[in-house]
Amino acid sequence: MIPVNQSFGRLGADRPLRDSPDVSDDRFVRPFVVTAGRTTPLIDGLRIETLVRATPAALSAPLHFEQRTVVRLCQQPHSIAEIGTALHVPVGVAKVIVSDLAAAGHVSVRDAPELSTAAIERIRDLVRAL
Repeated sequence: MIPVNQSFGRLGADRPLRDSPDVSDDRFVRPFVVTAGRTTPLIDGLRIETLVRATPAALSAPLHFEQRTVVRLCQQPHSIAEIGTALHVPVGVAKVIVSDLAAAGHVSVRDAPELSTAAIERIRDLVRAL
């Protein structure tokens, strides 16, 4: 289960477990509830680095909690990985939420620009220097 307002997975290992007496059951939302049981996005080809930007009109649209959070966050472009982190959900769940919003016309998605060979070599050299 994913605790609401807490990390998911290894980063949340120091968080209280569900069986802890001080954690109530109403704080947990399973990922399949957020996606209505779907595991496949409506739009193919969404990658973790895909950039998402919401339209200003989407702020007034009737949306579910997670969708509204994505629309607010994506007034400036964010990657799907960043959206998953902000929502504290796995990237697959973030992809389903973003694809639903894109299919409804509330957000636009575009691939992140490719890095040039020179940029990749510079990153390699900087990492080696560490």
